[in-house]
Amino acid sequence: MEKEILIKSTSGLHASLAAKVVQTASKYAVEVELHYQDKVVDLKSILALMSLAIPRGKNVRIVAKGSRAAEAIKDISSILG
Repeated sequence: MEKEILIKSTSGLHASLAAKVVQTASKYAVEVELHYQDKVVDLKSILALMSLAIPRGKNVRIVAKGSRAAEAIKDISSILG
């Protein structure tokens, strides 16, 4: 399951927003990745997520696999979008 999201935060994907995303992703026993340009990172890794330095107004794609993938994507989307 996957969903494309527009980063709307005025500061882009900053540290506190990334921390919320990682905390939320870690609640689920699913594989969750974020795709940005030609890079793919594990959404349960704060360092990997911060390394992308995603600015405001960019599209990202969240891909999740597992029994609660839809729920995980919904929760993560509400934080990022």
